[in-house]
Amino acid sequence: MKVHFLGAARTTTGSMYLVEVNGRKFLLECGLYQGRRDESTERNRTFPFDPRELDAVVLSHAHIDHCGNLPNLVKQGFDGNIYCTHATRDLAAIMLADSAKIQQSDSEFVSRQRARRGEPPVLPLYSPADAEKTTRLFVAVGYGRPLPVTDGVTVTFVDAGHILGAAQVILDVHEGGRKFRYLFSGDVGRPDQPILRDPEPVADVDFLQIESTYGARDHGSAANSLDELDRMINAAIDRGGRVIIPAFSVGRTQTLVYELHQLTLAGRLPRLPIFVDSPLSVNATEVFRLHPECFDDETNRFLQEQGNPFGMSNLTYIRDVEQSKKLNDIVGPCVVISASGMAEAGRIRHHLRNNVGDPKNLILFVGFCADHTLGAQLRGGSNPVNIFGEPQVVRAQVAAIDAFSGHADRKELAWYVGRLTGDIRKISVVHGEEEQSLAFAETLRTTLRPGAEVTVPVRGQVIEF
Repeated sequence: MKVHFLGAARTTTGSMYLVEVNGRKFLLECGLYQGRRDESTERNRTFPFDPRELDAVVLSHAHIDHCGNLPNLVKQGFDGNIYCTHATRDLAAIMLADSAKIQQSDSEFVSRQRARRGEPPVLPLYSPADAEKTTRLFVAVGYGRPLPVTDGVTVTFVDAGHILGAAQVILDVHEGGRKFRYLFSGDVGRPDQPILRDPEPVADVDFLQIESTYGARDHGSAANSLDELDRMINAAIDRGGRVIIPAFSVGRTQTLVYELHQLTLAGRLPRLPIFVDSPLSVNATEVFRLHPECFDDETNRFLQEQGNPFGMSNLTYIRDVEQSKKLNDIVGPCVVISASGMAEAGRIRHHLRNNVGDPKNLILFVGFCADHTLGAQLRGGSNPVNIFGEPQVVRAQVAAIDAFSGHADRKELAWYVGRLTGDIRKISVVHGEEEQSLAFAETLRTTLRPGAEVTVPVRGQVIEF
């Protein structure tokens, strides 16, 4: 079996891995690459293989950097099955539709600006029709239910604890008279986090492909992160400022709403207006309510005893664009949570453009931002930053709390690997910026799996298993 590492290799975005086995080809993940504009456009539009030759796609979860280029794959001729969990299917359907609309809207906005400069328009990567066509190809299967995906390959999804429906992907392969188990970790969640269950251990692993987003870093404690969230929001309130939180629509937004609900119930935050301003976030929260089978015991108890964990009297979910624009007219402190988490697309870019110049305001990041994204530039202290092609001076406070990340940190990744059983012979370290991946690879070699051959693939590298 050969694996072509075509994305999220020494970076965290654009996950894509082409698997060749028994003369067949299928794809693990098909994510959007997010980074420098020109590079992103080229990489997302062009596949280094013929989509028509694929038998199937196997999808670990519904984040856009893992599923966001599926409509383009379908647009270019793929018509096979896309296998995932039930919750991933429901989330991906709304996320792809939203992605298509955002691309269309942003391309129109940027094209108008370019037209003023006499420059040609930009085109969206795919259309809402392409996204809708893609959703017809999803085949959903529950956790722990083996399913054949191509000749000699059976896939089983087990809980990854990252976002709703996220899965580790077990590939049981029968090739050339031998049998082996290949485990793709997907994005590994954190133990003892709100809402979702912990990652499930996997047995009898021969080959491992593991993410390393935080392979060299440890998060702060959950208790300290809540204290920090409390402190920073209250400080912004005292200044009379707004709190703008870029957050992924699936996972981080629901976790934030849940934690803000807890802080409000505890009297640590006043009942100030809180807005979730993203049609996708609103729709995703509805999907969360449909899948309590993914919740941990604590969240299920809250649901049974106190009602909706994602709703309170001072919380407003906004779908309509006119309501979104009216947020600019609100007088006094408020919290606005909007997508995307890396500030690469969507309404968050408008909120940042309108609020980043006011020193009373707080721009608060609660998750990872890939290199070269607007989020990474803001977190790194760049000033000014370009938003919609125009420079904006940063005067607002910019802060980050990584403890809300849905990704396991260095210690938690070690905990995850330590629970795997089997004689793991080869390990591929992916989905991490180069420094993080190389550091975690060294940890694997020296401490966690000293007998395994550990590789940190570069984009385009092919490894045989």
